[in-house]
Amino acid sequence: MKSGVTEIPAAPSPIAREHFAAEFTFETDCWDVHDALSKGADFVLLDVRSPTLFAKGHVPDAVNLPHGKIIRSKLADWTEETLFVTYCAGPHCNGAARGALRLAELGRPVKIMAGGIAGWIDEGFELATGDA
Repeated sequence: MKSGVTEIPAAPSPIAREHFAAEFTFETDCWDVHDALSKGADFVLLDVRSPTLFAKGHVPDAVNLPHGKIIRSKLADWTEETLFVTYCAGPHCNGAARGALRLAELGRPVKIMAGGIAGWIDEGFELATGDA
């Protein structure tokens, strides 16, 4: 008897490879973001949560820009080629995806930091507090 895991067969390896390789073009993880920030990031990290939640705790060096306020004029300080990395509360929150979609609709390069604040804390990294 097949389980819910094996009932549908895995994709053939070439298709699986293409799928999993593509995921890295859409997201990064907390560890890589932390490492890059410690060396001088070559991207802008956007906390897309509310200013109140940002003040309670955010990734150091993040810029607070709630996903609903991502508009062309708010991005004027960065070149068109600037990569943005969005994050929100964590896997239970779709704010990072909402922010990423808005950036993509504006023609901006974007990735999501998988795990968000929850992932950051799970990795043992510190949060900063206070307003932007």
